[in-house]
Amino acid sequence: MAVFRGVTTFVVLLAVAVYFGKDHITRYVQGGVCKSTIRLDGKTVVVTGANTGIGKETALDLAARGARVIMACRNLDKGKAALREIQERTGSQKVVLEYLDLASLRSVREFAKRVTEKESRLDVLINNAGVMWCPFSRTEDGFEMQFGVNHLGHFLLTNLLLDLLKKSAPSRIVTVSSLAHILVSGISDEWNEESMYNRMYSYSYSKLANVLFTRELANRLEGTGVNAYVLHPGSIRTELQRDVPLFDFIFDMLDYFKVMPMMFKSVRQGAQTTICCAVSEEHAHETGLYYSDCAVKEPSKAAQDDEAAKRLWKKSLELVKLA
Repeated sequence: MAVFRGVTTFVVLLAVAVYFGKDHITRYVQGGVCKSTIRLDGKTVVVTGANTGIGKETALDLAARGARVIMACRNLDKGKAALREIQERTGSQKVVLEYLDLASLRSVREFAKRVTEKESRLDVLINNAGVMWCPFSRTEDGFEMQFGVNHLGHFLLTNLLLDLLKKSAPSRIVTVSSLAHILVSGISDEWNEESMYNRMYSYSYSKLANVLFTRELANRLEGTGVNAYVLHPGSIRTELQRDVPLFDFIFDMLDYFKVMPMMFKSVRQGAQTTICCAVSEEHAHETGLYYSDCAVKEPSKAAQDDEAAKRLWKKSLELVKLA
C-alpha cells in the first residue's frame, strides 16, 4: 500500500509539473552547454569508462576535436563497439581502446605502465568510470567496491600518470563526482566495514572522496601547470543505475508520460560539464574547484575541509601502496 501511495504521489507530481512548469523545468534540468570550439589536434586524452554513458559521449566529442583518445574500459566487448561507433561518427582513426579494471590495482598499474611507455604526452586525464549503489562486494584488493573503484582506482591511476601530465603541461585532470557528496558529513574509518554498508551512503562517501581528492591534488600540483577539476554531471539515465531496479520503473514512468527531458539530462547534456572542464579556455587557469552545468559551484562544507583532504590523501597513499 505504501508503494502504491508513493507511485500515485509521483504520478500526480509529474502531472502538476507538466501542466505548470514544463519549459522552465526542462531548461533547468538540461543545464549548461560547453561553448568552446577549440581543437585538440596533437593532444592526447585518457577517458576511463569510455564505452558507455557520458564517458563515451566525452570520448566522442574530444575525438571530433582531433584529439588522440585512449578509451580505458573494463568491458572490452562494449569497448570495441563504442570504438567503432566513435571512429565512424568522427572519421578519426586516432581513437584506441585499452583494458582497465579500476577494481584491480594490478590492472591500474599495468594500464598506467602501457600508457607511459607508449605515449609521449598526456594532456587530459578524465576520471569518469564508476559504480553506483551496488550490492556489497569487494575489489580484488579487498576494498569496498564503490570506494575502491570510484576513489582508490582513480587515485592510483592519477598518481601513476602525473609525470606524463606534468611533462605535457599545461594539462588537466578531470574527475566526475556527484551532487550526492552533500549527503555525507565527513570522512570516517567505517567505509570498508560490511556491517556498516549502505548502498546510497557508500556511493555518496566515494563521491565526497572525489571532491576532497581534487582539492588536495590541486594544492600538490601548484606551479606545475597541471590543473585539477571535479564536477557533478547532473541527473542522467545511464548504465550507472543498473544495480537499482527502482530506477528502471521510474524511467519507464517518465517515458510513458513523455516527461523524461524534464527530469533527466540526455547523455550528451550530461557530458557537457566534463567536456567543459577538459577543454574550455574560460576555465584554463582554475584548479581545485567544483563544477556543475559548466560553471563553478560551491560544494558541501565537508568537501571544503582541507585537513580532511590531507588525511584522505595520506590514507589513500597507504591503501594503494604508494606511501
